[in-house]
Amino acid sequence: MKRLAMAIALGLLAAGPLHAQSNTGTAIGQFLMIDPGARFAAMGNAGVSTSDGIQSVYYNPASIGFLARWEFTFTHAAWLADITYDYAAVILPMGKVGNAFASVTALNSGAMDVRTVDQPLGTGEQFTVSDVALGLGYGLPLTDRVSAGVQANYVQERIWHSSAGTLTISVGTLYQMPGNGLRIGASLSNFGTRTHYDGRDLRIIYDFDPNRFGDNNTLPGERFVDSYPVPQMFRVGLGLPWKIDNQQRLYFAADAHHPSDNTESVSLGAEYAYRTLLAVRLGFRDLLLQDAEGGLTFGAGTGGQLDNVHYRLDYAWADYGRLDGTHRITFGVIF
Repeated sequence: MKRLAMAIALGLLAAGPLHAQSNTGTAIGQFLMIDPGARFAAMGNAGVSTSDGIQSVYYNPASIGFLARWEFTFTHAAWLADITYDYAAVILPMGKVGNAFASVTALNSGAMDVRTVDQPLGTGEQFTVSDVALGLGYGLPLTDRVSAGVQANYVQERIWHSSAGTLTISVGTLYQMPGNGLRIGASLSNFGTRTHYDGRDLRIIYDFDPNRFGDNNTLPGERFVDSYPVPQMFRVGLGLPWKIDNQQRLYFAADAHHPSDNTESVSLGAEYAYRTLLAVRLGFRDLLLQDAEGGLTFGAGTGGQLDNVHYRLDYAWADYGRLDGTHRITFGVIF
């Protein structure tokens, strides 16, 4: 196992010098790459090796197997260009047969004016862009240290009256060394088929020969568009908890990312926690990513208990360079 940990650590250090061709702009469903939880967003999106909360499921479905209590979380993000992003998820413990997971992700642009070349100030109509992902997952602890998990998503993108939909699968595995030791995780997210847009916005009236008089110049037609894949992501990472005393702890995390539509990158994060009362987090995402925008992240969280219900409130800010910053708020309860 020491050899495995060393190999993964070397892989994290070596990911930076790799220079593959960037496929930026070749995949749809980019909202799937928005990290939904404020905790790990504040830690630079380094969460594939963590399993101590429902927010870690986005990075690694294997963490579902280690979550043995009912847990619910909701995230709202003020995304770029006044776009709104919402995410809700729940863990359903099923005893010895494992645990189930369900999630809903929604992104909405709000109403925008329809503009054309002839009417650049607007036609009087408005349209919206919306994305939705419905997820179901399952995780099983294979031993007290090893877990595996899988998640399926139905993904739909809609622009005005046209939409594209597909199914994706995410899988992962997670290993926790005994005691307060190293965590090692790996996952493949959003493995799915190609899809294309369809809808009445692509319907047209067609004139086969505009230079011929007397023929039918109002033939019904349709524009056929190319199909595109969803963005896949392979993650591998290490997490190291460090107990300062009975009330204070530190957690360090490092992830290496290999996306299907961009170059490789590394994300780093750290968290200081005083009991459950206060947590302060700092991170840097997309380190060594080609043409990255921003990268610095930070945030904080607090929590408590009411009777047998634990609650948690987290906040995260992330720098996106010329695109400005984003804000996330996550609220969660554990029963």
